[in-house]
Amino acid sequence: MKEMVKKQFSVIGLGRFGGSICKELYSIGHEVMAIDLSEDKVEEYGQYATHAIQLDSTDERSLINVGIRNFDEVIVAIGDDIQASVLTTLLLKELGIKKVVVKAQNDYHHKVLEKIGADVIVHPEYETAKRVAHNLSSDTLIDFIDLSEEYSIAELLATSKMNNRSLAELDIRAKYGVTVLAYKNNNHVNIAPSPDDLIRLGTILVVMGHKSDLERFENAAF
Repeated sequence: MKEMVKKQFSVIGLGRFGGSICKELYSIGHEVMAIDLSEDKVEEYGQYATHAIQLDSTDERSLINVGIRNFDEVIVAIGDDIQASVLTTLLLKELGIKKVVVKAQNDYHHKVLEKIGADVIVHPEYETAKRVAHNLSSDTLIDFIDLSEEYSIAELLATSKMNNRSLAELDIRAKYGVTVLAYKNNNHVNIAPSPDDLIRLGTILVVMGHKSDLERFENAAF
């Protein structure tokens, strides 16, 4: 089984949302640097991060000193201080961070973040921290929905390993215990897949199964 590729994340802002993201990324197995202005928050989440640091994220020198440019992705989850969120995002982009994910407070905040180059903007009232963390940690997982504590539905992006192979040849259910519910190519959605249907590079597969089976399928087939 292919091992998960570990990434380096930094989470700035350890409120309810940022703290949950930090915990989830760390539990998945990624390296996480947790940052907050509050010493209490840093102490609280220190056990859920590789490093936990108290600093002002609007201070460019402080960000440079902690090696922020070494991280693959940075999540800005600052609470009600929109000004600090915007300035932090701007600094991160100026420092060359490839992917900056920012929590938006409202539509106005969202528009400002778009203007200054935030790569992904999330609204926690619509997206759970767990969902965002899993999407960030995988290059092939597009989305997932928990059906229960044990079962989920996931959208996975087919890679070259599956290109031009039929569903019968892939034999996904027999090998992994995962059911293909549908697939999408471009704007065409097939909700009644046939065993003879060919999967192409970039096809989006909608699959259902036990969470452990889904993880096994993603690691082995993608």
